[in-house]
Amino acid sequence: MDWITFLYKTIFLFIILIVTLLVAMYSTYGERKVAAFMQDRRGPNRAGPFGLLQPLADGLKMLMKEEIIPLTANKKLFVLGPSIAMTTALLTGVVIPWGGVLTIGGREFPLQIADLNIGILYVFAMVSIGVYGIMIGGWASNNKYALLGSIRAASQMISYELAMGMSIIALVLTTGSLSLHEIVSQQHGMNWNVFHQPLGFLIFLICAFAETNRAPFDLPECETELIGGYHTEYSSMKLGFYLFAEYINMFISSAVMATLFFGGYNMPFIDHLGLSSNLVTLLGTAFFFIKIISLIFLFMWVRWTLPRFRYDQLMNLGWKGLIPLAIFNILATGVYYYFTELA
Repeated sequence: MDWITFLYKTIFLFIILIVTLLVAMYSTYGERKVAAFMQDRRGPNRAGPFGLLQPLADGLKMLMKEEIIPLTANKKLFVLGPSIAMTTALLTGVVIPWGGVLTIGGREFPLQIADLNIGILYVFAMVSIGVYGIMIGGWASNNKYALLGSIRAASQMISYELAMGMSIIALVLTTGSLSLHEIVSQQHGMNWNVFHQPLGFLIFLICAFAETNRAPFDLPECETELIGGYHTEYSSMKLGFYLFAEYINMFISSAVMATLFFGGYNMPFIDHLGLSSNLVTLLGTAFFFIKIISLIFLFMWVRWTLPRFRYDQLMNLGWKGLIPLAIFNILATGVYYYFTELA
């Protein structure tokens, strides 16, 4: 790797980090505005024009709050918990192809930090590590409500990761690749995987709600039963890290779904417009973010529409509903491609 490529990758990594944080920050604003619209009220409208500075005000409030660590808590693990949750949430974006290739000075610069041939497995690895942040935080707090919340989170995430992984197996059978870049390339035009794997997308979407602890699957932080769940004892920026990690996970989950099922940065009919390759790349990236924002809106829409499940209903849906459906989807996909090859 020459120094120009290294410098480009470093700058692009920094840009993705900033964009991820900004999208997560303004997702909090967007959610409050969506909730206000659905409940026929205004939402944030005091901090800045139309309340646009509200996320900055919230961040400043978190920084100014008193930092409290319970005397009976395990202090090292108490700090480690939110750190793991935030770090794993940020690491997932490095394998996502955010756009095509920019050509500058005769050199090609792909809008992807790392094109791993096992990109899907990397995403699942980061998601799996993220559960440790919640589990460690709840256990280190030495609070029974926080511990119950972390146990709920661990069992919920493990259960729904199984169905999510099985939905991806059917997608891998369809695409023949674990590389996110290759999967996006195969969806050129309108050849999106959601048309080939509609059941797989539905399973993945439901599991994404559970993995991000979003309503109606927000049992780990159920206020009516657990006060605040696994982060009951947290305050200041440690609490902010947990809350922020949830919105980052929502953004990354939407990006992964747009990549796997909705063609990523591919735009229909753009090749027929006669545009330059760099302009096509930039428009593709903009279109990719439109898909992501649409999926984030879906997360918010569901939260303010459906009531929270009971915990037994949540586990029944995972083990008795989604896993059998995912197994059926794998078998149906395998049988279809087996007979297609024979024909």
